[in-house]
Amino acid sequence: MSLQFPKSIIPLSFHFNTVLLQFAAMNNIFTMILAGGKGERLSPLTEQRAKPAVPFGGKYRIIDFALSNCLNSGLRKIAVLIQYKSHSLDKHIRSGWNILNAELGEYIASVPPQQRISEEWYRGTADAVYQNMFLLDTEQADYLLILAGDHIYKMNYAEMFHWLLAKGADAVVGALDIPIEDATRFGVISVDEDLRINRFDEKPKHPTPIPGDPTHAFASMGIYLFKTSAIKKYLIADAQEGTAHDFGKNIIPRMIQEGRVYAFKFQDENKKAVKYWRDIGTLDAYWEANMDLVAVDPLFNLYDPNWPIRTYQGQFPPAKFVFAQDYQGGRMGVALDSVVCGGCIVSGGRIQNSVLSPNVRVLDHAEVRESIVMENVVIGEHSRIRRAIIDKDVIIPAHTEIGYDREADARRFTVTESGLVVISKGMKLNASLDPSG
Repeated sequence: MSLQFPKSIIPLSFHFNTVLLQFAAMNNIFTMILAGGKGERLSPLTEQRAKPAVPFGGKYRIIDFALSNCLNSGLRKIAVLIQYKSHSLDKHIRSGWNILNAELGEYIASVPPQQRISEEWYRGTADAVYQNMFLLDTEQADYLLILAGDHIYKMNYAEMFHWLLAKGADAVVGALDIPIEDATRFGVISVDEDLRINRFDEKPKHPTPIPGDPTHAFASMGIYLFKTSAIKKYLIADAQEGTAHDFGKNIIPRMIQEGRVYAFKFQDENKKAVKYWRDIGTLDAYWEANMDLVAVDPLFNLYDPNWPIRTYQGQFPPAKFVFAQDYQGGRMGVALDSVVCGGCIVSGGRIQNSVLSPNVRVLDHAEVRESIVMENVVIGEHSRIRRAIIDKDVIIPAHTEIGYDREADARRFTVTESGLVVISKGMKLNASLDPSG
């Protein structure tokens, strides 16, 4: 007599085995996140910090999105390669991301330049990985995932891994389909009908369209998954040559000629009508991405429990809005269409279409519109702020106006071509800014 199991048990058992196989496979991937760039186009926000450490969305740092993707994808061996102005980034990783079990070989660690191979700092993205190949040798992982630490998006890297296995590829490149008229600003991937890459062009004048879709092209997302055995020889060879030591410019084009390299079409875990991937490399792009978050239906969803975005959680009390009883005199603490973090007190002021980081004070009759205000900022009484980014630890004196007189703003602060005003971290403002004297 054969033993009969209830049919309901079989799917559960199959699912459990699938989870175990998935865990084992993802545990065989070593991840390096490139977080050492200067981020000069985001200056002055990057004057005292690396670009991946720049705050975003009130409570997050830019690096949090790549790290959250890794955790949500099941990746547990992650090295963040840091370099320029790395103190705040390193501190953030140690404080907010020390969450894995070292006894199981899991970790998220910031790794500065070791000078094990060269006395130089990282000369490019490929050189940064080459100088840290000792980590690959230590981990002995069969696959290497390379990510940029300064992009905002949601992606399950496990799907990319399955694509590499299905194609028997040496490498897979993350590809975002974009309107062909925008492709001149990106590295463009040319593919055949099977999505095998046959050419990589950096910012081409005449981008190659996706087969079967002449209106779109594939842009490289700066996400690369390699077989470790395949990539090591290319990194070693590139280090001996006078190249830019860049994955997009040097490594991938050479691998295309000699190996099997495929594009992986971006599968967006943000689950909106339009795919969301942002390289917020300029002040205006950074401001626009933050302003999207305060919309009724933002393009980027921070509120999805199925794809949580983690960060360091400071011990701040709840946000508070006071002086509603004085509304007839115009003194009422209120925030409309805004993101307001813990520790903020809106004390008789008005916030609209703005993002406030923790521990911000907005005082009597002050008004803040379409602005990003970072930690420990005080907006003085009767001040008016519009279309501004105010970095940490700034005190705005009473009766200050910012964003209403472009010429006056340009004499004191950084002002972009669009008129966006940016105030540096810790900048000392004085009462002479009071237009009434």
